[in-house]
Amino acid sequence: MSEQAEHSTGGVYSSKGKEYARDTRYLPTRLKRAVAPGEDAVAIEPGRYRLIAARACPWANRAIIDRRLLGLEDALSLGLPGPTHDADSWTFDLDPGGVDPVLGIHKLKDAYLARDPQYPRGITVPAIVDTTTGAVVTNDFAQITLDFATEWKDFHRPGAPDLYPEALRDEMDQVMRRVYTEINNGVYRCGFAGTQESYDAAYDRLFAALDWVEERLTTRRYLMGEHITEADVRLFTTLVRFDAVYHNHFKTNRNKLIEMPALWGYARDLFQTPGFGDTVDFEQIKQHYYVVHSDLNPLQIVPKGPDLSGWLTDHDRGSLGGSPFGDGTPPGPVRPAERAPHTILES
Repeated sequence: MSEQAEHSTGGVYSSKGKEYARDTRYLPTRLKRAVAPGEDAVAIEPGRYRLIAARACPWANRAIIDRRLLGLEDALSLGLPGPTHDADSWTFDLDPGGVDPVLGIHKLKDAYLARDPQYPRGITVPAIVDTTTGAVVTNDFAQITLDFATEWKDFHRPGAPDLYPEALRDEMDQVMRRVYTEINNGVYRCGFAGTQESYDAAYDRLFAALDWVEERLTTRRYLMGEHITEADVRLFTTLVRFDAVYHNHFKTNRNKLIEMPALWGYARDLFQTPGFGDTVDFEQIKQHYYVVHSDLNPLQIVPKGPDLSGWLTDHDRGSLGGSPFGDGTPPGPVRPAERAPHTILES
């Protein structure tokens, strides 16, 4: 894998069998409501921390969605790197002068080096940065969003959904684990397979899992039943990229998302739910994968398609019952400064 791809995906090839293996050694520090003595955590302070999360990245897109669903905009500011980056770091190309207006840096790498001058691993998003020190606190993407749902509750908006309900956590953890290993990471395992054998095995694993969620979603509106949870956020960010990128770029081409009735209806249902589709920028997504992964796409030509109008069509998922926010309410309109530049949704 190229060095660019390593920074893009947070993964590296294993040396055994040339299979794709994601480097999951993240900065383990957590942001918490209360910190015990000796715990590797810092106390949450509204306004002190900044979420750096590129719209192009599926792992970062999760954090953007959760922040919006829960109404954390006032407590946690948002910095948005551009969709492409060099081999060294994600960069703030979308900001005036190419500099993040709060952190004052061009490269996210500077915030990692402020934490550890010898930081040895990939410069990944999402990352939460302490604005008082300029240093990354954590880049543990899975824990970041679970903590948004639990540790940041004091700063949730009125009517925010419970994305990690206690009564469902045991089953949710199992579902999310399978979604992560087989689907979220499964598309990368196909795309960066180093041999025909490893690709074939990855392909079979991916579509076995997609068939599993297709069956699960045939009789229930959301992964955990009647309301959206963190499990849906995690599946959505892969589904929304599937036809636009993964089907072609990562050779996940048994079928398209639009050819799986339950999954396609489910994905449209979520896309049209406030907090999901309004965080998605298909142009940035395509630019990222087709430009940064130059080992897979040497000419860096970005496809014009696919036709995106289907995302706005009726899905009839309401016939399964349930409601996205349960007893809560949808988030309000996207703040103008945070509106996705190429959204296909109306204002």
